[in-house]
Amino acid sequence: MNHKHAQLKHKQFAFKAGAVNEDGTFTGYGSVFGTVDCYNEVVAKGAFAESLQELAASGDPMPALWQHNSDQPIGGYDTLEEDDTGLKVAGFLMINEVAQAREAHALMKRRVVKGLSIGYYVRADSYDEKTRIRTLTKLDLQEISIVTFPANEDALIDTVKQKLASGELPTLPQFEKLLREAGFSSSQAKAIANGGLSKLLRREVGNDEEANTVKRALAALTS
Repeated sequence: MNHKHAQLKHKQFAFKAGAVNEDGTFTGYGSVFGTVDCYNEVVAKGAFAESLQELAASGDPMPALWQHNSDQPIGGYDTLEEDDTGLKVAGFLMINEVAQAREAHALMKRRVVKGLSIGYYVRADSYDEKTRIRTLTKLDLQEISIVTFPANEDALIDTVKQKLASGELPTLPQFEKLLREAGFSSSQAKAIANGGLSKLLRREVGNDEEANTVKRALAALTS
């Protein structure tokens, strides 16, 4: 698939305690089906089927990266399969060959680092206007990383900013989070996301303190 104009995205999940072995092998789920995440997105069962077939045909292992750094591969995956829960994986860390893999292994065993995060491109999706939930129905899996858990909300903010910069529209919950990060109150963020900036400004007419807050937040948003 040509990814020239596509955006690589990430989703993060936790693997189970006790799933990391002394030899560097580990198990978990790279994705969970049917769960709405902080992006207001849900992965549908079967979303990885086509991508997994292509990977199997290539004969190449899916890389395990450290914190989504493409220049830090620390292992790979022997098993990638969909079950009723999600994308089930069995991976290995190259603890005898790669220093970062040994560090990751130590952190994973102590549950200091306990996240799996997929890197993927969206091939097909659908959007429900009523629930404002996007269902990802076909994904092109690129890599599965070992990452610190829980998910960093800053990563969501960065993603929304990248969407806006590229002309792509975020979901309303994503946009509200970005506005809150910039300094808008919850009610202001909802007013802008749902009714536009003009609605908020009309509401704040005559209130200098609120107007100044809006100005400061706008400056932060565009910086």
